[in-house]
Amino acid sequence: MKQTLISLQTRGAGLYEFTDAAAHFVREANHAGPALLTVFVRHTSCSLLIQENADPDVRRDLDAFFARLVPPADDPAMDYLVHRLEGPDDMPAHIKAALTAVSLSVPVADGRLLLGTWQGIYLFEHRAQPHSREVVLHLA
Repeated sequence: MKQTLISLQTRGAGLYEFTDAAAHFVREANHAGPALLTVFVRHTSCSLLIQENADPDVRRDLDAFFARLVPPADDPAMDYLVHRLEGPDDMPAHIKAALTAVSLSVPVADGRLLLGTWQGIYLFEHRAQPHSREVVLHLA
């Protein structure tokens, strides 16, 4: 069993791929036999996704969809929100995180992630401002 904490710097809302960092951790762990990588983000206003990493239009379309699904708190459609202390993007970020995942599981064999051909592991930042995000990688 191995575990590490990685820090990801975001520049605002969007998807940030860190597949290479996860793959490097798995290779360096030298784990014999099949294993499972658990990925966990230690925040409540961002989330994790396994998503296509070939066509950047997929990431742009996901961003656009979530922006329409959950607009900023200053949008009239969001008048019902009470939590507004941290700006118009904070409560919507919590909602987006609740609709997605804060942990993922990826099978591992022969020292490599068993992701599909076009799959990548992403931090999905839901806040508008840059943040430093912590992600736990746990291999067992």
